[in-house]
Amino acid sequence: MDRFSASEQGLGYIYQPRFALLKMFEMPESTSVLIEKEDDLDFIDANGVKTLASLKHKALGDRITNLSVDFWKSVNIWIHRYNDQDRIQSDLRFFLFSTATVSSDSFLRHFSPDASPADLEPRLWVTAVDALESSKSQLLLPIQEALRDFSDSEKEDFFARITIFDESPRIVDIPGIIKGKMRTVRREIRGAIYERLEGWWNDLIVRMLSGQEDAPINNNEISDKLSSYCEEYASDNLPITFRNVSPAEEVDVESDTRVFVQQIRALGISSIRIRNAILDYYRAFEQRSAWARENLLVSQEIELYEDRLVDEWERYREIVFEDLNENSADSVLTDAGKNLYRWAELGSGSMASLQIRARVTEPYVLRGGFHILANHRPTPRVYWHPSFLAGVQRVVGVNP
Repeated sequence: MDRFSASEQGLGYIYQPRFALLKMFEMPESTSVLIEKEDDLDFIDANGVKTLASLKHKALGDRITNLSVDFWKSVNIWIHRYNDQDRIQSDLRFFLFSTATVSSDSFLRHFSPDASPADLEPRLWVTAVDALESSKSQLLLPIQEALRDFSDSEKEDFFARITIFDESPRIVDIPGIIKGKMRTVRREIRGAIYERLEGWWNDLIVRMLSGQEDAPINNNEISDKLSSYCEEYASDNLPITFRNVSPAEEVDVESDTRVFVQQIRALGISSIRIRNAILDYYRAFEQRSAWARENLLVSQEIELYEDRLVDEWERYREIVFEDLNENSADSVLTDAGKNLYRWAELGSGSMASLQIRARVTEPYVLRGGFHILANHRPTPRVYWHPSFLAGVQRVVGVNP
């Protein structure tokens, strides 16, 4: 690795929210978490007991030794928090999670949660202080000075609160571990559920770090969100992930030449409604693509759904166009087209038979579905203006 690379430091920042999500899956639902408050992570249990957790995402093969800066920098933070809460009177615990391995000859191995009582040094705090005092590093001098202000009983109490979890999961391994904990989620949708859950989680973390949220995130919120996402993947439902999403490029109503836009424009529809149609088309198209990528659609489901839309459109078209004839004035034809389009835009939404699945009621799925059909090549499968299809057929050389 390039000696000027900051990749491990960058991974460390991304590691925090992802690791926090993992630990919340492993902790009781009554647990809450804060990020970058008193430590990298602050976990609060149902009784208000707080655990300050320092996270260290290290390069492969790294070791933690007696005077490892990572450990003692965390100790420095914990000393200040311990002081702030009246030392022995506080209810703090201190965890160090590191992807590195504690050296077998380091006294730090005694801080492991797996250390057996027989292996524990009777006065571990003395060993820790002696190791610290043996260092001449300027970085560790403030820690030495702070500990000298502690009584022996306070030093013993302080170091007894520390636990080191070495060989913690690396950032790339955490998604797989979390998916493995989703035992109640169908295996084929765990990947999609995890991606959505982490996206929601990261948004929460950003709001917390930016000061928009200052309350801890409760584990119940994760359970509720996970349950909500799972509901969307039920057999009578599909996930809606493009609500309020817009194309990367600005919507240009005037220069859009797609057939479905030309159809609406021919009715004299306002620019705002045309823009809404373009957004519905985009969202429906992208939503279908997402469903297909996640293998959520059964065989020919989209084709059969479109056939239902066309069938219902044909029925309503015959009612609206029933009194029209070749002598009908242009204004009458346009009004009929507007009436038909208004039904597709608003009226059709109340028809349960036009939902792709029973619980998929998001309007853009239906509206965008009509626009996709109105954009079909070589000729649209639905149209609005009574004369539009005949004009298209003449252009492509097909007899009406």
